[in-house]
Order: sequence, then structure tokens, then C-alpha cells
Amino acid sequence: MLSSLMNFHYKVTHSSTPVVCLVIEGGTNTIRAVLEYVTDNPPVPVVVCDGSGRAADLIAFVHKYATDNGEQTVLESMHDYVLGIIQKTFEVSTEQAEQLFQELLQCTKNKNLITVFRIQDRPEGNTQELDQTILTALFKSQHLSPPEQLSLALTWNRVDIARSEIFVYGQEWPHGALDEAMMQALEHDRIDFVKLLLENGVSMRKFLTIPRLEELYNTKHGPANTLGYILRDVRPHIPKGYVYTLHDIGLVINKLMGGAYRSYYTRRKFRPIYAKVMNSYVNTHRKPSTFQRTAGINSMSLVTGLLPVTTDMALFELPFNELLIWAVLTKRQQMALLMWTHGEEALAKSLVACKLYKAMAHEAADDDLDTEIYEELRSYAKEFESKGLKLLDFCYRQDAERAQRLLTCELQSWSSQSCLSLAVAANHRAILAHPCSQIILADLWMGGLRTRKNTNLKVICGLLCPFFIRKLDFKSKEELQQMPQTEEEHLENQYLDYEDRDKKDTDAEVSRSLRVQCEDFRGGTRPLSP
Repeated sequence: MLSSLMNFHYKVTHSSTPVVCLVIEGGTNTIRAVLEYVTDNPPVPVVVCDGSGRAADLIAFVHKYATDNGEQTVLESMHDYVLGIIQKTFEVSTEQAEQLFQELLQCTKNKNLITVFRIQDRPEGNTQELDQTILTALFKSQHLSPPEQLSLALTWNRVDIARSEIFVYGQEWPHGALDEAMMQALEHDRIDFVKLLLENGVSMRKFLTIPRLEELYNTKHGPANTLGYILRDVRPHIPKGYVYTLHDIGLVINKLMGGAYRSYYTRRKFRPIYAKVMNSYVNTHRKPSTFQRTAGINSMSLVTGLLPVTTDMALFELPFNELLIWAVLTKRQQMALLMWTHGEEALAKSLVACKLYKAMAHEAADDDLDTEIYEELRSYAKEFESKGLKLLDFCYRQDAERAQRLLTCELQSWSSQSCLSLAVAANHRAILAHPCSQIILADLWMGGLRTRKNTNLKVICGLLCPFFIRKLDFKSKEELQQMPQTEEEHLENQYLDYEDRDKKDTDAEVSRSLRVQCEDFRGGTRPLSP
């Protein structure tokens, strides 16, 4: 006989621990224990392993022929047969067997609290079926709220149960409950749960706030990563237990991306927003122990989950971009791939991820870390290289002109870079050698000339015979404006635009001043000469 209580531990308080009774084989006392569990207040769900022998098999047999409405007509008609099995199994007297039979009948009155796990029917290699049975039994007890059920399924990483038992039609969720579950899923790297929550309406734009993103960077869950090593390069004397800020993360991104790239977290306009949000957060909710979880099973997330989402906090217009960077820096490749498939600017995201992984691999080699870490980071970079190339090739085959614009448009969310400049930074030779990129480079090389047949030959002829220049075809002004620009041309045009704007403002001011003087003159307010 083995009767055990399975406890599911949570790092929360003010909530009873979910308990289930697991019956494997067992004797006469097991039947009485099961009766106590199902009639207790509150009742305890029971999982019976059919096929383990003795009491477990008897309970499973009676459970099979019991009806859901509590009627026991079938079992009473099998009275003598069941009594004989009890006497044979436990070697007891007729009176004792009759008492055990009555106890079994009382157990069946709470049939919904008993779940049978049939060992013989378990497929080979299916080691998670008992988990599913235990969780289903807990859900049958009807003591757990939907957020508690979701937390339990998430802890056991059983997305199939969450999909079939929790996210049912008509289920109502308390405000913020799914956001808390999303936070837990991201922290524990539960890819399938993140997908499920996105399918069920979680808005990442409303979910991702500055405190939550900072919390994700400081979580102790997930795979080991090299973020701490790189951070010590940009902040050499950080103490033990240091809490990363988004400004620190921005410095890490700047170091890894190199060149003129500047992360949004280190920009001047981000600092007052960050200070305002975090000051409000610290003064209102943060406790002395940083990043402690609040009490109660309904508060799966940090105290940041209690902070109302304001306009300033929900400032990430493209939250999947921020989460992609977080996943890459914390070496969560599958999560990074999921964030790549959602949101906008997929080509730019693949190039940024590729560059970050390559730079992280280089840093790992410089820090004399294990060769396996270097090879792993390089393999992740190659995976994003491949995805970026396939995406560009698909876009080019669909519409070559739009694909060229895709490579050359300015990306405000990526430090005003373009996909082409990001490809150069990531040393993505396959994209640079792609026909789409080569057409752009050839267009820049030719300038205002139309790229048609024998263009180079016509240019040579024009150099030898100036009269032949008239045979060359040049682009119109509208076409020149649509052409990609070099960085120098872009900066020069910006400077000219600023000058034109200042000149227009000055002219408008002068015109306004003259208009006021004319009105004063017409109104007779002109000062008299002495």
C-alpha cells in the first residue's frame, strides 16, 4: 500500500497549497482514507492508479460502474460479486467486507472528485500522462480560480491542459490576470504558453512596461547567459547583487552593435521618462527587498503587476523589438525566434539579432569562456542570418521595388539605421551579395544615369567624344528623389531642409511684423514727427 499526498509548492503566501491524493495499490485503510478525502471540507481530489492492485483496483472498478447522478443501482446488483472480490483481496470476514463495500459506495457519491489513471492504457514513452491526470483532478476539485489553474499548469509546463481545460469558451478573466501569466511565462521561458496567451488576446503593447522589462533583465530564471560578463566591461565596479537598469542594458547594446548605433535606452529623451516612471514605482510599490514577489497566488508577477499602465509606461510602440533584444541578450533562442515572428520590421530584427549574437560570441572568446558557448552563439547568429536572407529573397521575388525600399528606409526604432547598414554592421555577406542589394549599390554608383543596356560603354564613349553625352539617359527629378542616398547625402539634405525651414520661419516673422506695422499705420496710430 502506498498512499501519498502530492504537494505543489509556490513561492507565495496567503493561499492554501493545492493537494491531491494519489492511490497506488493499498489496503483497507486506503479505502477509508479516500472516503475521508472526498467527504472532507474542502474535499481533496483523488487520483487512483488502476492496475497497481488491491484497493486501487477496487476503487477504479466501482468508479467505472458508478453513475454521475449518485444512483447505485448497477453496483447494488453486483453486490455479491464485489463482496467476493473484497474477501478474496483482503482476506476479511463477511461483515468487514460488507463495511468496505458500503464505504466504496459512499466514495462513488463524489465521483467527480475521483480520477482514474489506467497504467495499462498508457502509451510507451508517455511520461507526462500522470501529470495530466493529477492536474485534471485538481481542476475537478473546483477550488482553484482560473488564474490559479493557469499558474499551476504553467508551473508544470502543460500547455495542452491549459488549452483544453482552462481557456474554454466563455471563461472570464480578472483584470491583469493574463498579464501576470505572461510575465511568468517569459521569465520561465515557456514558449508554448507565450504563444497561447498571445492567441487569447494579451496585448504586448499594454503589457510591456519599463519596470516589467527591467524585471525580465534581472530575473534569475532561464538559461545561463553572458550578459553579466559584458555588463562588467561597461560598468567595471558593479557590486554583488547589482540590479541592472535599462540604461545599463543600453550601454551593453551600444557596445555590441558598435559604430554609430545608439540604443533608445541611452538617449536623452528616454531619461526623463524613465526617471518619472521609476520614481513613481519606487515611492508607491517597491519594498526594501528588491524584486520580491507579492503575497497570494493571484499575484504571480512582481509588484510591478500592481502598477497601473500609464501612457508614459507603455511607451514601447514596438514591444516585440524590445523583447527580441531581451531574449537575445539572455540567450533564449527559441523565445527570440518567437518574438521575431511577431510584430513589425522582421528583416531589421533578424539583422540586429545576428549582429548581437556575433558580438556576444566575440566577447565570449575574449573572456576565455567555454568553446561550447562561443559555438552556440555563432550557431544562433547563423540561424538569424538564414532567416533574414530567406525573408529578403521572398520579398524581392514578390516586389523588387518594395524590397529595395525595405533595405534603404530609415528605421527610427533602430537608431535611424537602415536594413542595408545593419547588414553591413552584421557582416551579412549573403544579403549584401543579393541581387536586391546589388541593384541598390549599382544605382548609387550610377547616380542620375538610367541603368539600361550598355550604360558603361555609353559613358566611355561620352568621355572620348563629349557630343555623345546627349545619347545618355538621365533620371527625372522625381526619380532622383526616390533614389537611395548615402549617409553624407542624407545629412546634407537634412542640413538644407533645416536651413530652408529657418529661412521660411524668418521670412514669416518679417512678413508678420510688416503686416502689424501697416495695420497700425492705417489705424492712425502712427507716431507724429516732432
